[in-house]
Amino acid sequence: MKPIRKAVFPVAGLGTRFLPATKAMPKEMLPIVDKPLVQYAVEEAVAAGITELIFVTGRNKRSIEDHFDRLPELEAELQAKNKQALLEAVNSIIPSTVTCIYTRQAVPMGLGHAVLCAAPIVGNEPFAVLLADDLIDSDVPATRQLVEAAHRHDGSVLALQNIEREHSSRYGIVAGKVTGGSCMQIEAIVEKPAPADAPSTQAVVGRYVLEPEIFDCLRATPRGVAGEIQLTDGIARLLHQRKVYGCEYAGTRYDCGSKEGFFRATVELGRKYHGLIA
Repeated sequence: MKPIRKAVFPVAGLGTRFLPATKAMPKEMLPIVDKPLVQYAVEEAVAAGITELIFVTGRNKRSIEDHFDRLPELEAELQAKNKQALLEAVNSIIPSTVTCIYTRQAVPMGLGHAVLCAAPIVGNEPFAVLLADDLIDSDVPATRQLVEAAHRHDGSVLALQNIEREHSSRYGIVAGKVTGGSCMQIEAIVEKPAPADAPSTQAVVGRYVLEPEIFDCLRATPRGVAGEIQLTDGIARLLHQRKVYGCEYAGTRYDCGSKEGFFRATVELGRKYHGLIA
């Protein structure tokens, strides 16, 4: 497999579960302690060796671009006041070796469509997809774990988590055969099945390493659940062309698309990294 240099961040969603806070502020910019949610995903990607960050945005997402851009006036003021720690925090948001690229998802047609919007930028090479809603705290970045698995198996890799069967209607669910360790070769994938219809309790969570063949699969995928182009349905097509693997990552996932998960991430990361809570 070619080196994996690019990562796609679908950030065009409206964040309706966090209204009214997200009426004027993107959900991805809501802070977990002292960093916006999307920055955790970006730092994870950079730690996995990604050098091109592709943000698929929508309306009212300009603050994401501003966050990852430089602000010379702020830097000059912090320098003048000798606030070196804050200056370092601002300057280290994006390393100088990393490039940010922005493209627009004009119509909200689902995750698969958002990934497809990045096709002209990604080109003919493998890439990662990170959903900022899923904040994964781990010793080895979850994306790096997937990148390493992709190189070992020479195929696409999805992050898996074992869930309670009654929650299967919230996830894409996979079935397959174990290939060793924490990985399996996926033979089937279903989007949000009812518990009785779920082929397993192995759920796909918001980290992917995908080969570029996924783009043709998505172009051929009709609208599915909720009238959207589902990434899961595109991956189901990819299974007939290329090998796709699922790996259980090592780490703790916080579902920050929910208020409960967002609060839990704030409390537990605040305690672990900032000593904010006894």
